Amino acid sequence: MTQAEALTILKTGANVFLSGEPGSGKTHVINEFVGWLRASGVEPSVTAATGIAATHVAGMTLHSWSGIGIAESLSDAEVDRIASKEHVARRIEKASVLIIEEVSMLSATTFELADRVCREVRRSDRPFGGLTVILVGDFFQLPPVSRAAEARFVYTSALWRDLSLFTCYLTEQYRQDDAEFLGILSALRAGRVEESHREALLTRSARASALPADIPKLFSHNADVDRINAQEIAKLPGASKKFLMSAKGKDALVEGLKRGCLSPELLELKAGAAVMFTKNSPQGRFVNGTLGVVSGFGTDGLPLVETRDGMRVTAERMEWQLEEQGKVRASISQVPLRLAYALTVHKSQGMSMDTAVIDLSKAFEYGQGYVALSRVRRLSGVYLLGLNDRALSVHPEVLQKDRDFRAASEAARDAFASMGETETVGMQKKFVKARGGAWMEDATDGKGKRKPGEGALPGRLAETLQTVRDTESLSAAAKARGLVESTIVKHLEELAGLGKLARADFSHLLPPASAIEEIGEALAVSNGERLAPVFHALRGRYPFETIRLVRLALPRG
Repeated sequence: MTQAEALTILKTGANVFLSGEPGSGKTHVINEFVGWLRASGVEPSVTAATGIAATHVAGMTLHSWSGIGIAESLSDAEVDRIASKEHVARRIEKASVLIIEEVSMLSATTFELADRVCREVRRSDRPFGGLTVILVGDFFQLPPVSRAAEARFVYTSALWRDLSLFTCYLTEQYRQDDAEFLGILSALRAGRVEESHREALLTRSARASALPADIPKLFSHNADVDRINAQEIAKLPGASKKFLMSAKGKDALVEGLKRGCLSPELLELKAGAAVMFTKNSPQGRFVNGTLGVVSGFGTDGLPLVETRDGMRVTAERMEWQLEEQGKVRASISQVPLRLAYALTVHKSQGMSMDTAVIDLSKAFEYGQGYVALSRVRRLSGVYLLGLNDRALSVHPEVLQKDRDFRAASEAARDAFASMGETETVGMQKKFVKARGGAWMEDATDGKGKRKPGEGALPGRLAETLQTVRDTESLSAAAKARGLVESTIVKHLEELAGLGKLARADFSHLLPPASAIEEIGEALAVSNGERLAPVFHALRGRYPFETIRLVRLALPRG
């Protein structure tokens, strides 16, 4: 299924399981869906199975959102107590669409506990109290996180069946463009690794002593990561500089952000240290996973980083935010760097890398090898320190289930393909209105232009427009409005559709002229409709928000 086909199904308000191989664009589709919901006046509740995944989507863990915390079981009385908490009840009552990222790492037990609380708060026996539920994940990646000896996959729960999920299995690939490497990953995913695949991987074997110091190393155990990072920073001469994380918001929410943030609470750096950026730059200067070396420190004390492609960047503090109902509830601020000598496979999930040193000699969990290898774009970027049999194994139960998911996705695609556009749009319109939103064409001429005499702009758009005019950057506008940057851009796109946006309103948010030209050429090649190919054609140098702003600024054909 293509990204466009999946997005069409999501917009109808169906309960959906969105899956696909690493690099197929699951996060991109969800970001587009969230932007569409917000433009329609529907605020989704975005959650994830782990803290790291939650920081990637500016949301919170499902455990925190539902109020269940780390509980592995709850009595009826305990469910009632949680549902009686004002902040939990208010959050769930106001919700309309619940998105759960990295659902493969969520145990069936946690899934069911969150459902019980939702039913209690919303006084409904329907799954999750009648919320529209979107589940996102890939079961070939890391398995459920649980203190139980053997956590059940979430799809084994009767609740999964009761949700009547449409499966959308993305089949396009945007991360890897190396046919041989894709063949290895596909064989690994299908449980059909042959000696030729193993031999191809072993051609990338390397000795630790012969590797450049600035290539990140992925290990299966935390102990190896901590040891290597400490050893390497200690080897560098001179005094270190320390950067302490700051925070705003309730302690419990802040702690969740800290656990999920790839930058440490206390960041210690020296000149010459190999580092990795842990966040996307709004100006497109770096992305999460960009590698570099600290070349020194500026007069303001901030690290000066030279990236591997020769760009010099001052690593200014950035914020990680937890957003709920369109408002920022908690935030942390830190220099967006971490030492790049080593990190765990677990913390690498969701990242894309040009190169990585990978040690799978101690792999102990299904999916670890697949996750680690699939972070890298090409086989030539893999430097392998070790490999064991478990690293090339995927969960046997998931192999069969994946066939079922693919078949279900084909059936869903055929079902929606047989519908006419009028019927599909009618379903989308009904969904938006049922969730308290406003269908744009009710106030426009059907082509995005506001009908004459319809009055002033909606308050949220007018406020965003004035804020953008008054602030110096996209991040400042988002902070002033208490929104995330993608929502600010979505508001600008909506204003453009209404004929209420001039380039002068947002020209100060645009990147340098050379970047506008480069992005414009990539947009022209793709006709500007689908942004994922543009993002990858530009090798991730510019975030989606920057590409969207440039698209807004270019003359309409």
